[in-house]
Amino acid sequence: MRLRTAVLISGRGRNLNALVEAARAPDYPAEIVLVISNKADAGGLAIAERACIPTNVISNKAYSSREDFDAAIDAALREADVSLVCEAGFMRIHSEWFVERWEGRILNVHPSLLPAFPGIRVHEQALAAGVKISGCTVHFLTHALDSGPIIAQAAVPVLPDDTPETLAARVLTEELKVYPAALKRVADGRVKLENGRAVFQEQSETHA
Repeated sequence: MRLRTAVLISGRGRNLNALVEAARAPDYPAEIVLVISNKADAGGLAIAERACIPTNVISNKAYSSREDFDAAIDAALREADVSLVCEAGFMRIHSEWFVERWEGRILNVHPSLLPAFPGIRVHEQALAAGVKISGCTVHFLTHALDSGPIIAQAAVPVLPDDTPETLAARVLTEELKVYPAALKRVADGRVKLENGRAVFQEQSETHA
């Protein structure tokens, strides 16, 4: 049985589209069953609708606290019987209770090689630091911003004439490949969050 998976978005939905396309394969272990956006004009909603995936707009502006907003999201996830959650450009920080409730079952993608350059304006940070390699990271979501246990990463070169826009485009190309691959590994049980660490099945077998 494929794991019922929801995707949380705020924008254009490029990573959402990659996940949806990957999940079309009958042997893919995750099924995208719900897309939630905190913005009614998010372009990713149209991607979900074209794929006949149910959508739900839950505006953070309609709630007086982060906890109440997260409670509405949690209720929608539970109503849809969701087992896994993927954040794909979801521009909100969750409350601690929400992260604890979904611990080990919520993934995020970030456009840098974490732990380098967390937060926003990531590509500007990378260029200002003069790094020669950047990339993207898929990780389990935890309380601390952009610092959860790493599931997968992909690297790209930083070129001498790069701008934040050109570097972002190169990193995004890798995100669209690494996120579906990471979700697949989590959904089929090859990667799990245990005691605050990402444990890979290959590691478990090696140390058995």
